[in-house]
Amino acid sequence: MSADAVPGEAAGYESYEAAAELLRALSAPIRVAIVAELGAGERCVHELVEKLGAPQPLVSQHLRVLRGAGVVRGARSGREIAYSLVDEHVAHIVADAVSHAREVS
Repeated sequence: MSADAVPGEAAGYESYEAAAELLRALSAPIRVAIVAELGAGERCVHELVEKLGAPQPLVSQHLRVLRGAGVVRGARSGREIAYSLVDEHVAHIVADAVSHAREVS
């Protein structure tokens, strides 16, 4: 393959762009932690705040980013919003990345 060649077909390049968008959405350590927590099941903001030890406004801000990227969804139940992963594949990606980081550290 030449240095300027694009891997795969031109139409297939869109999937690389989508993957890059996903990785950008996961680029903050707190977002990785949020996704790891949601991989274990649905959580409300206050549960994430408690588990991660991060301030509520910070957790909410990062949930907004993840929601905007289509990684998480929220379902309102009374005064609370329960967040869950849109696709369980993301939890596997995060688990593999964390596992890999532990191996090379």
